[in-house]
Amino acid sequence: MAGAVFLFTMIDTSAKWLIMGGLPALQVVFSRYAGAFITALVFFMPKGGLGEFRSNRPWIQLLRAFALLGSTVFNFVALSYLPITLTIAMFFAVPIMVTLLSIPILDEKVGLRRFLAVVTGFLGVLVIVQPWGAQFHWAIFLSIGALLCASVYFVLTRLLAGTDNNSTSQLWSSGVATVALAPVALHELAWPADGFTMFVFLFIGVIGGVSHVLATLAYRFAPAATVAPVVYVQVIYGTVIGYLVFDNLPTVWTAIGTMIIIGSGIYIWHRERVRA
Repeated sequence: MAGAVFLFTMIDTSAKWLIMGGLPALQVVFSRYAGAFITALVFFMPKGGLGEFRSNRPWIQLLRAFALLGSTVFNFVALSYLPITLTIAMFFAVPIMVTLLSIPILDEKVGLRRFLAVVTGFLGVLVIVQPWGAQFHWAIFLSIGALLCASVYFVLTRLLAGTDNNSTSQLWSSGVATVALAPVALHELAWPADGFTMFVFLFIGVIGGVSHVLATLAYRFAPAATVAPVVYVQVIYGTVIGYLVFDNLPTVWTAIGTMIIIGSGIYIWHRERVRA
């Protein structure tokens, strides 16, 4: 899982690098999903053939795929304006949003302690965003949109648990995005300016595909309550890579808000584990 989270960080780093280099954001998103789709085909198709695409709840799979696509588009565009440490910190609030969305969608009951943890987590988001401060940037709304879409994606993933195979879900999520973006991304294709940028452009999707395979293996070998909190190691990866590649360090407020969100997220996972 730590390897998967590192690759997730590399996806964001690569996307920011490519967009800052002049490539259109939608083209970068297309490359990310096309490469992931090819990787998923190579990994899953030899086992089950075309039957791997067969879903018992295709409309849920379609909504889930578009939610993930929306999250990626919002996030990649936000990365062209915001530090990578800030966008990563915002994604740490996903478990908080998932807890809230689980009430109407999954009909789950949220007790007082988990609800207070949700409120605390949103206070952490406010500390990071600082809508009252002079440093507030409008692109934070893109990051919030990415957070909302990602949360819907994870709730729908829970809804599909026990219904479709993981291979089916991965093929749908990457395949739908690839088909949906192809007409737009390939209409006016912009080529990377140098060999290294071309390498990053071609392999961002492979990185995405491999990262999801690693995450799948992690959840196969260990309980979710053990694996899920490992996501927070991304705060270390994001800080180091943000400094080495983009010469960015998180602000004091971003660091404080991140710690608040991580604390509330770990508590929510703890309560879910206790309830289970």
